Amino acid sequence: MNKKEVLEIRKQFSPENCAITRICGCYVDGDKEKRLEFKEAFLSLPEEETFKYYDIFKKTLSGTLGKNLIHMGFPLEQELSGGTQEFLLQLKNSKLTDDILLEEFYDKVIESYDFGEHYLILLIHAVYDIPGKALDGSEMFDASDNVYEHILCCICPVVLSKAGLCYNAVTNSIEDRTRDWVVGEPANGFLFPAFNDRNTDLHHLLFYSKKPEELQDFFVEHTLGCSEVMSAGSQKESFQDMIVSTLKEDCDYSVIRTIHENLNEMIEEAKESPEPLALDKKDVRRLFSASGVPEEKMESFEKDFDETIGARTSLLASNIAETRKFSIKTPEVVVNVNPERSDLVEIQIIDGRKCLVIPIDDEVEVNGISVNAK
Repeated sequence: MNKKEVLEIRKQFSPENCAITRICGCYVDGDKEKRLEFKEAFLSLPEEETFKYYDIFKKTLSGTLGKNLIHMGFPLEQELSGGTQEFLLQLKNSKLTDDILLEEFYDKVIESYDFGEHYLILLIHAVYDIPGKALDGSEMFDASDNVYEHILCCICPVVLSKAGLCYNAVTNSIEDRTRDWVVGEPANGFLFPAFNDRNTDLHHLLFYSKKPEELQDFFVEHTLGCSEVMSAGSQKESFQDMIVSTLKEDCDYSVIRTIHENLNEMIEEAKESPEPLALDKKDVRRLFSASGVPEEKMESFEKDFDETIGARTSLLASNIAETRKFSIKTPEVVVNVNPERSDLVEIQIIDGRKCLVIPIDDEVEVNGISVNAK
């Protein structure tokens, strides 16, 4: 799913566009015991509650593609009889009215989801009548041929509100505030099926993680049955390992800086594209070559890439690039530079010592104080 497709589904979580037919939930305590289960027609809820649910659903489809929102595919064996994809399909087709399927789903989540506190499992069923698109991109609501039927799961931490004082308007007094169990923003969730090319894609789902480095691997593997994916941090570390293993002892500063500059330039050129920029093995090889990596250093590139990253794995440029800063560290000094001006910093030999050299043309501040740099 690209940005536009994610936003198109998010827009359905509003009173004007609501396509949600049913909502179900299961409240789980810190001992993995079910404390509460509920299920009802979504539009039968009080209006004040629906707005709060809309916020949770929208949050489950928020964040950066490739970091918070990850496109996951089902291995072939999971699409066969008895696989996780078949189970999710049965859940969707039941429109969340089959109590046995719901109980089985809750049990699967509780068994595999790694969270030691209270949390709420929310599950909704929705049917979106996909409007056609005119040549100019405008929607034609009377030209719809397809329906996108889907389920959205949100897993929200439930925490005890902080102790404090409050004003009681009835007694006109300040008193101890009642502490309540409050449902927080979703930590994880998924949309099934995926909405690719503005249509149903039963072979994929969209997974959400509030914290990109906490992908709940066991839950993804055992409950969703999806192919293993690399987190944003793992992609960055693997890319850095590729640079080191390729350059070896000749890890030259100017080459690293050029890789950084070229990568950011590629991201800038692709910023208007709805699809996030991804680099496969050939793309990374071209990036290295264009950045001055000697050809003799590329002899084992193919093997190193397959072992470090994976032969068919692509890296999202936004996960491996530093677009906000260019950082240079020594044991005693850290220099952060505007990534667009990384060319300002050079390494030179001065009086026999390696030095970081930064030309100064404008004013210099030390702890917020302008100083004379003569």
